[in-house]
Amino acid sequence: MKKTIVSLGIAAFIMACGGSSESASTTSGSSANAQAVAAADKPDGEKIYKQYCVTCHGLYGDMGASGAFNLQESKLKLEERVAVITNGRNAMTAFEALLDADEIKAVAKYTMKLKP
Repeated sequence: MKKTIVSLGIAAFIMACGGSSESASTTSGSSANAQAVAAADKPDGEKIYKQYCVTCHGLYGDMGASGAFNLQESKLKLEERVAVITNGRNAMTAFEALLDADEIKAVAKYTMKLKP
């Protein structure tokens, strides 16, 4: 019986001492979690594009439904794209009431990746 109690005591001691390496990995894990949270705070331009823009521009930006411009051929710079998304143009809806400035910029950046 004494051997069992002593064995359990030693096992408990070893588990308690082993916590320091766990907290070290938790600290590095916290850093990774902080980076993941920071990335999650940034709007996902592709996701927003697929939610609002794919209907007219298509998945690859070249569909042209309802007179939508072919984004693969666009020569607009980032600032110009932000202005078009914010204010709309021709038949395109203005998105300033639906998206905040960071979301609009994320979509504009994503559209610059749509190349043939």
